[in-house]
Amino acid sequence: MTGSIAVVGAGVVLSGDHTAPVVDGADTVVAKDGLITAVGRAGDLAAEVAAAEVVVEARGTTVAPGLIDSHCHVVLGDYTPRQKTVDFLASYVHGGITSVVSPGEIHAQGRPHDATGVKALAIAARSCFRNFRPGGMTVHAGSVVLEPSLTEPDFAELAAAGVHLAKFGFGLYADPADGYDQVKWAQRHGITVMCHSGGASIPGSKPITPEHLLHLGPDVCGHLNGGPTSLPDSGVDRIIEETAMAVQLVQAGNLRSAVRILRKCDAEGRLDRVVLGSDTPTGTGVMPLGVLKTVAELSSWSGIDPARVWAAATGNNARTWGLPAGFVRVGAAADLVVMDAPWGSTADDAVGALAIGDIPGITAVVTGGELRALTSRNTPRAARLAEVVPAMPHLAAAGH
Repeated sequence: MTGSIAVVGAGVVLSGDHTAPVVDGADTVVAKDGLITAVGRAGDLAAEVAAAEVVVEARGTTVAPGLIDSHCHVVLGDYTPRQKTVDFLASYVHGGITSVVSPGEIHAQGRPHDATGVKALAIAARSCFRNFRPGGMTVHAGSVVLEPSLTEPDFAELAAAGVHLAKFGFGLYADPADGYDQVKWAQRHGITVMCHSGGASIPGSKPITPEHLLHLGPDVCGHLNGGPTSLPDSGVDRIIEETAMAVQLVQAGNLRSAVRILRKCDAEGRLDRVVLGSDTPTGTGVMPLGVLKTVAELSSWSGIDPARVWAAATGNNARTWGLPAGFVRVGAAADLVVMDAPWGSTADDAVGALAIGDIPGITAVVTGGELRALTSRNTPRAARLAEVVPAMPHLAAAGH
């Protein structure tokens, strides 16, 4: 990454930290070589802004860390076999999603179950997406799907190849409880394990109960609100109260359950464990606005400050998976979204729009310190549009 960019004139800057979700008094963010180098007031950062090669004028709107989709079903390339759609990831960038986490490349046609094939798929996916940024997003791919065929040396090999993600729930286990060894071996080698929860999602998968989750002890309870079928409330409460797992809420799940989980975690001081994702593409479809819609729904139905819910989709995801983006602070990857209330909304700004369930209009997306899009082709038109110097007309969207 080379070059520098400054986003100026913000009305509010969201931090990505749920404990302090707004950067006090800040209206300017400066980045160089892909990393944020300064956050503060324009008057204090005049020299940095003057030196920037690109300046985005936010015109009093909201600047926030780019959304992280912690449950996005990538395979290889910008194509989903499940919905036979090309360029879906580039379209997700227009929904404010600047990075995604793979929960296993389970939609690969002919997905292997033998140890050699399982390892090869994870390593290939990770390696390919290291060299490919669809629409400018970062894809954290290569999530090994746990299978009975995997032994502990296999996890040492995977870790040495850079694989740091794993998914449990789609392997050829007679009983999900039998995956205990693979979960523990993965964790022993520094691999973060996400586990399916709730009812079976596709043919060939099995329901995973609270008892299974308590026995397996993964790092992340995937789609605790259902993927798409939720666990019973009593089982959900056991996961929240009896474990330290991150609890994931997704768009392709049960909304009633998601609102209940979010309220419970907030009331009990456990909001730091809540992570958001879309769980798409799946049967639910390809959803470029999947995470943005989730933030709007959870904010409006729970009554929790949208800036804090936004943090569950950014900073919380970053902490849980050890990602470089997710925060607006010095040293973080420069992944940013500029947004405002949609044109015609009764709200005055993006945060107000989310609070009443409106989808904000995105007017600029920055990933890795580079301006990738102006005027999202997927969100509603914003009431106030960002401006950029020098002008970049090729980045303007042309409809849906």
